[in-house]
Amino acid sequence: MTKKCLVTGKGVQTGNNVSKSNRKTRRRFMPNLQNVAIYSEILGQQVNVRITSHGLRTIEKNGGLDLYLLNTPVSKLTPESKELRNRIAGAKAKKGL
Repeated sequence: MTKKCLVTGKGVQTGNNVSKSNRKTRRRFMPNLQNVAIYSEILGQQVNVRITSHGLRTIEKNGGLDLYLLNTPVSKLTPESKELRNRIAGAKAKKGL
């Protein structure tokens, strides 16, 4: 499982641990990923996603998972979120909303 956010696309970054004597050793900065079940109103079910806390706040700010994915340009979405967006758009068209 990749350490990448479904919404923001944030992943692992690298940098240095710098000691008091200015010795540098490599380290990894991990994103704050959470396993969350977000309810999709159009699909009528919960969708399990790995998302950062920043991505979760972004979804809540935009009115839910469905509105966020449908209103965000496709060029800004990750491949996994594009698949979820296509599922939501297909279900929306099927329901005639």
